[in-house]
Parts: sequence; C-alpha cells; structure tokens
Amino acid sequence: MSHKSGFVSILGRPNAGKSTLMNALVGQKVAIVADKPQTTRTAIQGVLTEADAQVVFIDTPGIHRSDSSLNKRMMDAVRNSLEERDLLIFMVDGSKPFSSDDEKAISILYKEGAPVILAVNKIDTVKAKADLLPLMEEYSKRFDFAEYIPISALKGIGLDTLRKAVLSRMPEGPQYFPEDHVTDQPARFLASELIREKVLLATRQEVPHATNVTIDKWEETPTLVRIYATIMVERDGQKAIIIGAKGSVLKQIGTSARQEMEALFGIRIYLDLHIKVEAGWREKAAYLNTVDWRTMTGSHED
Repeated sequence: MSHKSGFVSILGRPNAGKSTLMNALVGQKVAIVADKPQTTRTAIQGVLTEADAQVVFIDTPGIHRSDSSLNKRMMDAVRNSLEERDLLIFMVDGSKPFSSDDEKAISILYKEGAPVILAVNKIDTVKAKADLLPLMEEYSKRFDFAEYIPISALKGIGLDTLRKAVLSRMPEGPQYFPEDHVTDQPARFLASELIREKVLLATRQEVPHATNVTIDKWEETPTLVRIYATIMVERDGQKAIIIGAKGSVLKQIGTSARQEMEALFGIRIYLDLHIKVEAGWREKAAYLNTVDWRTMTGSHED
C-alpha cells in the first residue's frame, strides 16, 4: 500500500481558530490558544500520523497589519509558511460578515500555486446555517478555493470531512517523523508558551501584545523539573495587572501553567515566575529572537 505525506499551512486572520484547529487535527495540544489577537507569534508545527499517511501542519500567526518589528516578524513567518506547501487551509470566522480586512487577507493567496481549502470555522455559533452560503459566496468571488468546508474546530464539527479532504490531496511520500513525534518545538519553548497563554487568559486587553516569556533556567532531575521564567511587559501598570491584588493573578497564572506542564511533560514541575518591565522590547532584536525557538539566544543584550 502506498504511503502519503505532505506539508499543510493553516492561514487566516487573528482569532480565526487556527491553533484550535491544529490541536484538534493532531490530537493533542501543540499550540497555545487564547481569545486574544496574535496569540500565535511564529510558525508552529504539528504532525498527524496515520497508518498510511503523515501530514505536517504549520500553524501561523494571524494575517494583520505590520506596525512593529514584532508584527513584521510575525508576517514574515506567515509568508514563509506559504513556500513549498502541498496544500493550504485558509480559515475564516463563519460568525462574522465578510469585510475589507478579509479581502486584504485573501490577497496573500494570489501568487500561490498550491490548492487552498476554505475552512469556515465557528459554525456552532451560527444560528441560521443558511447564512453560511452567502458568506462562502463572497469568498468564492475573490479566490478559486479547492473546497469549502464548514467546521467548528472547538466542537469537532466537520473535522472528519476536513481531515479526509486534506489526506486525499497529499502526494505519495515518506514518513518524515517517528509515530510519536507531534511537534518540532523544544520543551523549553513549549513551557514559555504555556506560561504566556495563562497570562493572556488571566489579564485584560492592554496586556497581551506587550507580554513575552523567557525561560531563564531549566534544571531537570528524574522526578522533577525546576523552571525559572521571566514574564516581560512594557509598562509598570501592566506588571501590576499581572501581579494582581496580593499576588493573586500571578499565583493563578503559575498554578495553571504548572498543572498543564505536568500533564504535558509527565513529570512534576517546580515553576518560579518573575516579572520584568522592559520598555519597547518589541523593537529590540535580542528579545524578538526569543519569540521563535529557532532564534532563541538566551541573551537579553540589545
């Protein structure tokens, strides 16, 4: 029996549900999820392995306007994810009407040769399913999508149909990774991302974009991993929000992150969190290098 394999990038505007979809397709959490724009900051790989096929999914940052060095790097990650792909999945929020921002986002597909599936997400929140038809018609006017598949990544609706559509379009190829390989991210980077996710979930709107997490020290024994991490923000007011009254918010962040790490890594975790204010870190190359594990330097020098 022939074996299929290929590379599939998941694209879309912020909050379309790309990370939720990849986690669902892979079968476990490999990308952080939060209801905040620009949660994903770099290309994240998730691998689906079946008996006769292997698909490497690449989750990407939301397509947005580049107004800072960080945002420019994020959009570079999106453009790089378009290269040499066997298939693209363009995700849209099915609960929202078509907009000029959607039209701008679609334009990134115009020069690509790979087929593109339009995944219309969040259909569980759409009361009148007939409303999806004119929305898909709007997208069809702008681009010749290979298929149009309504889904709910959160509820699992339509994912079998999407998975079959993806597998049917994979070329014959080898198994690139072992069966138990699910992501290319090192444990240290996963840990920093899980901490950042908990910050996003616990704080108000002004904090998320200004937050970064670095792992300062990682001490591993057979029964325990000690992780020392720094949460970085741009202003003192943001630091106060993350700490919370009598340290309550920071404690909540630490407890939630530690518990999820223990479940993910299968070992007890000691987590020590500190907060640092670094004005303008989103414009400093050394800090930007920590946003993607491929360029992590471990240095905070400018």
